[in-house]
Amino acid sequence: MGQTIAQKIISAHLVSGEMKPGQEIALRIDQTLTQDATGTMAYLEFEAIGIPRVKTKLSVAYIDHNTLQSGFENADDHLYIQTAAKKYGIRFSRPGNGICHQVHLERFGVPGMTLIGSDSHTPTCGGIGMLAMGAGGLDVAVAMGGGAYYITMPKMIKVELTGRLSPWVSAKDVSLELLRILSVKGGVGAVVEWGGEGVATLSVPERATITNMGTEVGATTSIFPSDEVTRAFLKAQGREKDYTPLQSDPDAEYDRVIHIDLSTLAPLLACPHSPDNVKPVTELAGTPIQQVCIGSCTNSSLRDMLRVAAILKGKTVCDGVSLSVSPGSRQVFSMLSDCGALSDMINAGARILECACGPCIGMGFSPNSGGVSLRTFNRNFEGRSGTRDASVYLVSPEVAAASALTGHITDPRTLGEYPSVTLPSAFAVCDSAILMPAPPEEAEQLTVRRGPNIHPVPVGAPLQDRITAQLTLKVGDNITTDHIMPAGAKILPYRSNIPYLSRFCFAVCDEQFAERAKAAGSSVIVGGVNYGQGSSREHAALVPMYLGVRAVVAKSFARIHAANLINAGILPLTFEDPDDYDRLAQGDELELRDVRQGLACGRILLHDKTRGTDIPLVAAFTKRQADILLAGGLLPYTKG
Repeated sequence: MGQTIAQKIISAHLVSGEMKPGQEIALRIDQTLTQDATGTMAYLEFEAIGIPRVKTKLSVAYIDHNTLQSGFENADDHLYIQTAAKKYGIRFSRPGNGICHQVHLERFGVPGMTLIGSDSHTPTCGGIGMLAMGAGGLDVAVAMGGGAYYITMPKMIKVELTGRLSPWVSAKDVSLELLRILSVKGGVGAVVEWGGEGVATLSVPERATITNMGTEVGATTSIFPSDEVTRAFLKAQGREKDYTPLQSDPDAEYDRVIHIDLSTLAPLLACPHSPDNVKPVTELAGTPIQQVCIGSCTNSSLRDMLRVAAILKGKTVCDGVSLSVSPGSRQVFSMLSDCGALSDMINAGARILECACGPCIGMGFSPNSGGVSLRTFNRNFEGRSGTRDASVYLVSPEVAAASALTGHITDPRTLGEYPSVTLPSAFAVCDSAILMPAPPEEAEQLTVRRGPNIHPVPVGAPLQDRITAQLTLKVGDNITTDHIMPAGAKILPYRSNIPYLSRFCFAVCDEQFAERAKAAGSSVIVGGVNYGQGSSREHAALVPMYLGVRAVVAKSFARIHAANLINAGILPLTFEDPDDYDRLAQGDELELRDVRQGLACGRILLHDKTRGTDIPLVAAFTKRQADILLAGGLLPYTKG
């Protein structure tokens, strides 16, 4: 039997385990990336492990999240990351150089290699045929130290593309169509592979948009073939030597095949407050808007920006609409300036933001209260924009630009002829903002700079055999890591200060949670389906651990968050009978009995002391995961 693209890469990087769906496998990691919202903690964890130099083929530290320096905290984090990178053998992408996924795709991604990053949208590099996965910072730290990365062997979903996109329809619409089909949890435990004759019609930037948004269906990763389109992109970046052809075998088998005819797609949007709340643009056309944001790691490529500039050229943004544009990289920004497209956007009334994540993570440019914002981003979770009562819609660059001109949600097909955009055969390459690490002999003498806001990594305690705890919070389905540990300009500066950060834990759901958890000392959280979806941020596990959370009981978990909970020494347990969710209430006094035995047999009994009832829970862990939990987390387990 032949192999899929992902299976070929996994086979070439397999350290241990069997390639059978549902089995734990260990992979050798070629490359890692971090960004500054998660990177400070990742490098603190790397230092705590005690390895003097990274052992990957390439590790890159990007500064693209916490770029708003309204106090010393973010600047101190940047300096810490820069000096740590120089000492430990990591390349450092300076603030303003661009969004990690856009820059990594342009400058470092290699078909057939493995990449993990402490950001959930790392699968962007699947657009050039990498096995690229989001992970928690501690998993990235271990990989930088030469350790394997452990995942459950995924199922294989193939999306067979036919036809060609019609004018005014874009790759973003392909992503939204898949979300409509699969939902935010339909890809959990699977790799989404894109194939079929339609693939050849999509450029690498379009493919990268699609693999980026694959994160929102919960997939382990998404991947495209590496073909002549890939070769042309790498050649344009001056990296043709990195090209390797990579295709699935003709007799490869898939667990599910989805067919999408590109020619039948129309402009789509995701309505508040979930990426899978997808509807045709025509259904909401005419809805007044106040804000449009174009950019993010999803839609900030040169192709996207040139398309937006062409739509805006010679026109003016509507009164009452605020338009921001964030180029994805310094390369994109520079080339927009050189060709005059930047002037077209500025003259139309766009506000040009720096090459960073910015509004996507609530780092500035929040909507007005009760406002409607159209964004070319990948997530529209409630409050993520920085304005809790805003209505955020996810759209393509074409819909965004058209709507900015009219002042209401607009089907761009009503604008007439689709503007022609031609990508250059060679990109302007300048890597001066990517700093090289010091040679090993010099690195030993270097000192890592730590500001006063940078605190040590919290470490979990060894797991007890009997856990008595209060049910301090009960939440519903699709709780995101933005619910658990919000981002935004007010909170992100404290990502390296867990004690202070803990004040904001679950503030979106319950502003009293943090104080209640601290008072309880030991607590349990109960959730519904797909608990922990969204960002890979390990702070959503580290902060609850710091607050005394010993277990999270849910109907199901998102992949990365479940791994992060284990890494933090928190038990992620599922209901044997999902209906038992209704038998628990916030404030109940609970007891988890015979925990060690339960880890061995896969079943732990939860006793509700308040109600006098017992609820069986599934404790489905590998021996390695059980040992990590017993040790109190991955850090004490790794240090031995």
